[in-house]
Amino acid sequence: MNKMDVKYMRMAIEKAREGVLKGQAPFGAVIVKSGRATPDKGRVLACEHNKVWKDCDITAHAEITAIRKACRGLNTVDLSGSILYATSEPCPMCFGAIHWAGISRVVFGCRIRDVKELGFSELTVSARRLSSLGGSPVKVVAGILRGECLEVMKLWQRLGGLPY
Repeated sequence: MNKMDVKYMRMAIEKAREGVLKGQAPFGAVIVKSGRATPDKGRVLACEHNKVWKDCDITAHAEITAIRKACRGLNTVDLSGSILYATSEPCPMCFGAIHWAGISRVVFGCRIRDVKELGFSELTVSARRLSSLGGSPVKVVAGILRGECLEVMKLWQRLGGLPY
């Protein structure tokens, strides 16, 4: 676990907490520009939380809302040379969007099975499995600050959150 992964994962966790306090499901995502020789390396392109209930849009997962914002901000659908940090392992829909956007690395906290155990209607296909099955070049890093991510999930449960 490197310092940058911890920094951006904590940002995603705080965004997820913000979403929970606004009545949304407990998920956050951050997209950061990466690359060795890039002058804007480390620039946050998007930091979003789940907006499914707010927008009445089942596709408004944190990863998707972050991808949408980053693409609009850069005026492109190509997010090559970026990293996505998510409080939870991306679902198949989100992983597909990550792949198609050209994001090179995804880093997450909770595993999809953790979220399933909380009552969410998850398709329990791991990001690594999706990457392998689809031949995706996306690098997958699991379990970063998992305990802190689970704490946001527990906060959501204590506040009476309902899975979808």
